[in-house]
Amino acid sequence: MAKKSFPTGWIIFGVVVLFLLAIVGWVISSYNGLITLSENVDNQWAKVETQYQRRMDLIPNLVSTVKGYAKQEEKIFTEVTALRSQWGNAKTTEQKVGVANQMEGALSRLMVIVENYPQLKSNENFLALQDELAGTENRVAVERSRYNDEVRNYNVMKKRFPTVILANLFGFGDKTYFEAAEGAQNAPAVSFE
Repeated sequence: MAKKSFPTGWIIFGVVVLFLLAIVGWVISSYNGLITLSENVDNQWAKVETQYQRRMDLIPNLVSTVKGYAKQEEKIFTEVTALRSQWGNAKTTEQKVGVANQMEGALSRLMVIVENYPQLKSNENFLALQDELAGTENRVAVERSRYNDEVRNYNVMKKRFPTVILANLFGFGDKTYFEAAEGAQNAPAVSFE
């Protein structure tokens, strides 16, 4: 009795089908991975924006409290108010980062002004607002750090071979890191004219 052999054509066909299924599986897995990482970046940016919004909501109360003591410091109050409006009008992540960096400088100058008014530093409302703002600044720093971690995870995945081919094919671009404003390492200069 002769043994029946499997036709060679079917074996080749089976190998090709398995190879195509493996490629399709990889494409689906990689695409879904990029989507997940991209959404993680967007979600983390939303958390950063939430903390920035918290900061923007605290600022009018802080400015009002300081204004009562430092009427001649109108320039910084105008700047803080203008930056708060710019934040509301900013549409892109880059615009919001720019306004946030400017606001940090303005808040630093505002705190320097506070140093010139000892009676303000003992005001309960001011102390409570200052504590809230300090807590918010810490939250902003933590969320920005987490955002940069998510951006790094996404960008690394996107740039790895062979995922880079798929990322370019489907138009996945790099995400932008949050970077400190130029000169942020220097203390703000405040002049009392």
